[in-house]
Amino acid sequence: MKRIVFLLIFALALSACSGNEAEDPDDSMNEDMNQQTEEVEREDERKEEDEPAEDEETEVEADAEAVNDPAYYIAEDASVAPLEEGTEENVVLLTIDDAPAEYTLEMAETLQRLDAGAIFFVNGHFLDTPEEEEALKQLHEMGFLIGNHTYNHPLIPDIPEEEQREEIVSLSDRVEEIIGERPKFFRAPNGMNTDYSEQVAFDEGMVLMNWTYGYDYFEPYMDADKLAEAMITGEGSEVDVDYSLLKPGANLLMHDREWTNAALERIVNGLRDNGYDIVDPTLIQTLDKAN
Repeated sequence: MKRIVFLLIFALALSACSGNEAEDPDDSMNEDMNQQTEEVEREDERKEEDEPAEDEETEVEADAEAVNDPAYYIAEDASVAPLEEGTEENVVLLTIDDAPAEYTLEMAETLQRLDAGAIFFVNGHFLDTPEEEEALKQLHEMGFLIGNHTYNHPLIPDIPEEEQREEIVSLSDRVEEIIGERPKFFRAPNGMNTDYSEQVAFDEGMVLMNWTYGYDYFEPYMDADKLAEAMITGEGSEVDVDYSLLKPGANLLMHDREWTNAALERIVNGLRDNGYDIVDPTLIQTLDKAN
């Protein structure tokens, strides 16, 4: 009997020792390393899935460059002309002079709401105060291009060459100081240049810009209803333009004026109803992108 009890106790002891046996540290370490390796491999697989393939990256870069490629240029008659066949011809360009004065930001908000681009040609004497500086910054941040319209708006042929240069260059300096970019388009007051001012503008890297028609500076059209009709049709019978100047590539001149501000939405919608797109000014070739 004693022998049987002893054998039972011995068997229970062996069973307990076997059940409580400690794991091999090396086995535990190997399991941890294997688990970490598997996690790293899974993370690498996720990254490979998320990252675009090399061909896809090349396509994205090419698409981005294509968006910035110019599609139009400013012709000698100031119209907007396609650079290549097949580019949409029924477009008009909106330009607004004498900014940023009283109505500039309101006009910009109207254009932005209508998804219509424009070039705002600014004068230096409208950039004298912090509020005017802020208006130019807002205009730029809204995505509108800024053009050079001289500092003090003189008639360029009436001033000496050194003053012509100062009027042009000092404004580009001022614009760059405020928004960090120099203008790429130049429009002389009243559209009147000299050979010298044209050379200065070219040296400054700016495209010369005149216009094909505009009416808001004529007294009969200092009325929103009459102005809207004239800009939409291209006709200004009250200033002896009894035929339409509206044509593909028309370069439309407007100003920061109360009546122009009031007519602007009707002008944009009316031009579109006549079958014309409002050209994106960023698609116009600048000197730095010319071949």
